[in-house]
Amino acid sequence: MPRYKLILEFDGASFVGWQRQENGVSVQGALEEAVFRFCGERVTAHSAGRTDAGVHALAMPAHVDIEKETDAFRVREAINHHLKPAPIAALSVENADADFHARFSATRRHYRYRISNRRAPLTLDAGRAWRLSPPLNAGAMHEAAQTLVGKHDFTTFRASTCQAETPVKTLSSISVFRDEEEVIVETAARSFLHHQVRSMVGSLVEVGFGRWSVDAFNDAFRACDRSRCAQVAPACGLYFLKADYD
Repeated sequence: MPRYKLILEFDGASFVGWQRQENGVSVQGALEEAVFRFCGERVTAHSAGRTDAGVHALAMPAHVDIEKETDAFRVREAINHHLKPAPIAALSVENADADFHARFSATRRHYRYRISNRRAPLTLDAGRAWRLSPPLNAGAMHEAAQTLVGKHDFTTFRASTCQAETPVKTLSSISVFRDEEEVIVETAARSFLHHQVRSMVGSLVEVGFGRWSVDAFNDAFRACDRSRCAQVAPACGLYFLKADYD
């Protein structure tokens, strides 16, 4: 059966997350319904990441298997047509090998977190960034974040509901930088724990405000104690950026 790889962009504000659930509309459910309307087939859509409610995506890889005789161009056009008015777009669709899997074939996932560091309320970016009024020291945040790079026990930044078998993950990179009124955190790893990125960002903000020193951040992280985590950053500022494949 032909397999198609999709790159999706979506605004997560109106969804309960990627995964199909009974308590609301999911990105997965909307995509599967669009495929059904196109070809009458009930498919299971797989993605590179299982984003939470309110989390956005700039380029989320996914795949579906469609039996109907068609081509990638028609699949993209039809899916985009039937996704309306949901805030999801298939940026591209291409044929994929039968052994390609959007989730299991991914070798690295990239996330971006946007902090709007300004006093004025958000208008255009409302629901798409975390607004914090007091000035943040992005340099101190970046310095503190470097202790996270490598293979570590991330229990401090792991949600209590996380179902991963182990809290040990390998963070490939993390950077914090300022772009005018925005402080941006970008990070990459093969996989992440539930709420790991938002937990790391929430604690790095304490460093940015000067309430935690770099050493205090390191101590909280190495304590491997969830109670040492600061606030968890809200979902609205988190974006699935992209995934890498061999």
